[in-house]
Amino acid sequence: MSAEISERPAVPAGRTPTVVRLLVLATFVVILNETIMINAIPRLMESLRITEQAAQWVSTAFMLTMAVVIPITGWFLQRVTTRQAYAIAMGVFLAGTVLSAVAPSFEVLLLGRVVQAAGTAVMMPLLMTTLMIVVPEHDRGRVMGNVTLAISVAPALGPAVSGLILQAGSWRLLFVVVVPIAALVTVFGLRKLDNISDPQVSSIDWFSVGMAALGFGGLVFGLSRFGESDGAVGLAIGIVIAGVAAIAVFVIRQLKLQRKGAPLMDLRTLGHRTYSLSLVLMSIGFLAMLGAMILLPLYLQNLRGLSPLQTGLLVMPGGLGMGLLGPIVGKVFDRFGSRPLVLPGSIGMVLALGGFTQVSTTMPYWQVLGLHALLMVSLAATFTPVFTLGMGGLPPHLFSHGSSMLGTMQQVAAAFGTALVVTVMSARTSHLVADGVAAVPAQVSGMKLAFGITAVLALVTIVVAAKLPPRAPDADAQDHGGADADPPGDEHPDQGEPVTAKQS
Repeated sequence: MSAEISERPAVPAGRTPTVVRLLVLATFVVILNETIMINAIPRLMESLRITEQAAQWVSTAFMLTMAVVIPITGWFLQRVTTRQAYAIAMGVFLAGTVLSAVAPSFEVLLLGRVVQAAGTAVMMPLLMTTLMIVVPEHDRGRVMGNVTLAISVAPALGPAVSGLILQAGSWRLLFVVVVPIAALVTVFGLRKLDNISDPQVSSIDWFSVGMAALGFGGLVFGLSRFGESDGAVGLAIGIVIAGVAAIAVFVIRQLKLQRKGAPLMDLRTLGHRTYSLSLVLMSIGFLAMLGAMILLPLYLQNLRGLSPLQTGLLVMPGGLGMGLLGPIVGKVFDRFGSRPLVLPGSIGMVLALGGFTQVSTTMPYWQVLGLHALLMVSLAATFTPVFTLGMGGLPPHLFSHGSSMLGTMQQVAAAFGTALVVTVMSARTSHLVADGVAAVPAQVSGMKLAFGITAVLALVTIVVAAKLPPRAPDADAQDHGGADADPPGDEHPDQGEPVTAKQS
């Protein structure tokens, strides 16, 4: 980091830096749009005269773009100042939102969603990297609790917010409402935001960019194809294999570039055990959250006959509870470490998903609400400590790469969770209908199986949680065979005294 950063005075404990507050607010606004269209699919089908499979792409395209753009943000954030990164990200997001609001056709709407996602993809790594630079280690748990509101609660509240807005009118209102809010946040942020880093002259390997786009984009696209009903499973498998092959080439390329000090995504982050474990747990947690978010609206609207508004109100307590618990969880983590939070949170996640395997056409709504709230609260208890442990286990020069990789894997996990639950549910339903079972019982059985498989996958989080340390280890003291060492030519001369002020 620059000398300016290494000499920046530490922020007093108990206070959240203004720059972090502004970035949390902006990140909440942009990430909310990732899931805000879930409840609008029936309206889109009617308004634009498209199929359900096509309408699903308003969400899938968002995740696809995020997975493709996020790997580039590590390089991008080194090239520009904090204010420049903020202005570009919010400007692109606003342009996409306006384009979506006035879209005359589905194709233009899809393009608007892609532009929206490109801006959103920059905000998450910008927030995480800034937080790790300006917040002392002993205060990160509390601040990360507030950040959880933006990163985890915004997607959870998306369907609830959209249900309320859709009650007032067209799906276009989902974008019309966001435009003035995002504009005010952008203007206010630019007036108050300070630069906390200096740009560094660096190059980018465009071959790596291409492989990242083909690999992560192909993988997400292929996984999403499994959920479609056109029977093209062979094509979906082929696309996934091609995506995995491109990712393999990308990895080999990064390992080669690391010796020169200019990788697009620095894989030395994976040499830190705590970060790697956190990456696995966060990915599975995001998979479980998005999988449940896709299944619950289908269950409540298609099988129980609720409106989008009623569906949104039913899942709102869980999202709000997740947000309100974020700061509390952060304070508990600062005082007691991760053990009282992550392991119980992982167990609660498994119990909630296991409870959803008992859904039926007569399950009391209070039980659905309770299970959803348990899932959200469990994720709140898990996400904040795991974010803090994972990023805190990295040296400062890997913060941007670590946050980029974490964001990419979250989007891939979200796409996989969506594709997995829809594919399992559809396959089970089709099989039972072919055997003469009525449509509604067949769908219920399909949802039970989908929730069950998600619960089994979530069992991995309990194992990983048991292996996590109670506190973030000193990245420079970890035994990882020199993975922390700065590569030749890396421009980080001031690593000895980072602003994070690690406790001895």
